[in-house]
Amino acid sequence: MHSIERAEKLQEKYDDVDVLLDLAREGEDVGGDLHEALTTLETSAEEAELETLLTGEYDSADALVEIHPGAGGTESQDWAQILERMYLRWAERQGFSVEILDRQPGEEAGIKSVTIAVRGDSAYGYLRVERGVHRLVRISPFDAQARRHTSFASVDVVPSVDGEIDVEIDDKDLRMDTFRASGAGGQHVNRTNSAVRLTHGPSGIVVSCQNERSFHRNRDIAMQVLRSKLFDLARREQEEKLSAEVGEKKKIEWGSQIRSYVLAPYRMVKDHRTSHEIGDADRVLDGDLGGFIRAALTWDRGLTEAAEAEGVR
Repeated sequence: MHSIERAEKLQEKYDDVDVLLDLAREGEDVGGDLHEALTTLETSAEEAELETLLTGEYDSADALVEIHPGAGGTESQDWAQILERMYLRWAERQGFSVEILDRQPGEEAGIKSVTIAVRGDSAYGYLRVERGVHRLVRISPFDAQARRHTSFASVDVVPSVDGEIDVEIDDKDLRMDTFRASGAGGQHVNRTNSAVRLTHGPSGIVVSCQNERSFHRNRDIAMQVLRSKLFDLARREQEEKLSAEVGEKKKIEWGSQIRSYVLAPYRMVKDHRTSHEIGDADRVLDGDLGGFIRAALTWDRGLTEAAEAEGVR
């Protein structure tokens, strides 16, 4: 939604509350309607405030989300799948569309990796603050002795910018492998080597796509993902170079632990960057990430403004 359109809708909701307040002063029984209108206004105001934090060059873009389990076998793979569901539920709440481009199931449970395209207004702007390592503490359902385990999974997020940028990829730097697709594609996709894996030698980036039945379509999507990842890699390297010029890093980058989800001996989710925490872990794992994303975007804005003040950006 454009800023002007959002402002107009916010004004309409404010006017609704104003009318209901006048009716209440005149003795009309509008308590229920007034409460509902105030709640709607509050939600809309929060959304408008959040939009002011999405000012990055590529914040309006779609997002590519990759989830990988850490060491720990089945336990970590199950945690990666829980995170996958969390982001799918969050996207559903936002009204975004999602497409699973590649998904590698674990041997016993969970997933070895998943790549998800999240499409919607400012999908990347919201999700970029989710990049990092996510930690789970729980009583493992895979431990016969019911011991507490700590698992890690990494989340990477890049803007989907294919078609908007020019990223040159030399054919000699690229290796393409084909394999039979697996998982939710059904029996049809398993009959041919329709899935595609691309390996970019200089960067070491590997991308796969097995969502489509057509080899050519999977190859095209894999190339789109590779271009987006190469672009984001170059962008991050430039940011790190600029940050190094002032002798310190301005952001917690990919690979750092950003959030802990504790399910035992107590229940709590805490973001280590912002100290924002919620006791209802189940609600968070069901996709209610609004508070964490808002807090992280505010934190990120503060770092950006500090860096700009020092001439970093």
